[in-house]
Amino acid sequence: MLDVPLLIGGQSCPARDGRTFERCNPVTGEVVSRVAAATLEDADAAVAAAQAAFPGWAAMLPGERRARLLEAAAQLQARSGEFIAAAGETGAMANWYGFNVQLAADMLREAASMTTQITGDVIPSNVPGNFAMALRQPCGVVLGIAPWNAPVILATRAIAMPLACGNTVVLKASELSPAVHRLIGQVLQDAGLGDGVVNVISNAPADAPAIVERLIANPAVRRVNFTGSTHVGRIVGELSARYLKPALLELGGKAPFLVLDDADLDAAVEAAAFGAYFNQGQICLSTERLIVDHKVADAFVAKLKAKIETLRAGNPDDSESVLGSLVDVGAGTRIKGLIDDAVALGATLVIGGQLQGSILQPTLLDGVTDAMRLYREESFGPVAVVLRGDGDEALLRLANDSDFGLSAAIFSRDTSRALALAQRVESGICHINGPTVHDEAQMPFGGVKSSGYGSFGGKASIEQFTQLRWVTLQNGPRHYPI
Repeated sequence: MLDVPLLIGGQSCPARDGRTFERCNPVTGEVVSRVAAATLEDADAAVAAAQAAFPGWAAMLPGERRARLLEAAAQLQARSGEFIAAAGETGAMANWYGFNVQLAADMLREAASMTTQITGDVIPSNVPGNFAMALRQPCGVVLGIAPWNAPVILATRAIAMPLACGNTVVLKASELSPAVHRLIGQVLQDAGLGDGVVNVISNAPADAPAIVERLIANPAVRRVNFTGSTHVGRIVGELSARYLKPALLELGGKAPFLVLDDADLDAAVEAAAFGAYFNQGQICLSTERLIVDHKVADAFVAKLKAKIETLRAGNPDDSESVLGSLVDVGAGTRIKGLIDDAVALGATLVIGGQLQGSILQPTLLDGVTDAMRLYREESFGPVAVVLRGDGDEALLRLANDSDFGLSAAIFSRDTSRALALAQRVESGICHINGPTVHDEAQMPFGGVKSSGYGSFGGKASIEQFTQLRWVTLQNGPRHYPI
């Protein structure tokens, strides 16, 4: 069992009132981590520590910030085993956590490269002798709120570019992966960023609303970024608006995967299976809607069923398991309800649907209609549905018939045809002949509609985590009307 203290001002500390909560393995029920349950005063202290560290970190030369972030990347990768050892918090496979560490390290390296790319503009002025500039400067304290499903990637993303831009950070850890999020903070602390540059707060699940509002309301917090469900994202967005804090929100998805009539079906099946079922479909980018041209739909479904037969969900410690577990029993019950609703209303269960505790076998349904909850609701599990259409325009209409707009994919041998469609799909991300699950540190990552607003990743993040200021220098006399 892991003991998980708070990280405030460079120090490991318990909650002020000594309270803790426990996170259990969803498969075995064993306690994985005993976690400090922060009070409102602890939240205040974390922001105060970040505020105190801000002047020094913001004034640091970009080369030195870069060196410290690169050291953090190296240490993160070197401690991969510690992160994998904490995978029991979510029931994920070791290969998923290993991938998390690799991409998170890349995010730190990419952020390090951005420290010298924070530039401004010289703007022509109509005032004689006036030299006008637009400068990007650090904002102050940034609050990052990260989820459990890709815990190393998404918590590191909440931190890396804010740090590169000269801000200090308070990370509010997920109640479902607190040990992993706390370990990220420790790695950054051990890498020598400095006391208070990164602070990590964990809280009991029941305390989350109060802790989040307390953090957002703090005057020292100047920016908010949140990754998670659309439901909670609306709350975070509303709170941020109430306290006039710009927010970057990366929320839910219902990713469409379009298979045109000329697609390479074998390649499409491999990408669809990866996108729909990797990490039990618990990725915001996961493929949920397989939108297939009628001409090839039967062949595609048959090939995909054969692929799914090779994928088994189970205890990650079982050598035969490929997909691991859902995050908890409640997730299984919720997703099974969506499956049962679709079947009761006439959908065909092609394969899967068996639920045992937190283990749900990969599931494929055909004949899904808009009368069924699965047509619109995000399953956030190992479930994909087949929607059939005649021709590209019909497939496009089905793809855009969703409140979500994060990731999408299109498979076609005619790349010009696919690119023309990609420009009309309502999503922040679209991949041609590739899976919907695809992330790289340097790419602009964000959604539209109910999938949020703003972009993480490389240069796109600079706008989110700096303040644009107009500064002028008057050379020589200036005429005034009075």
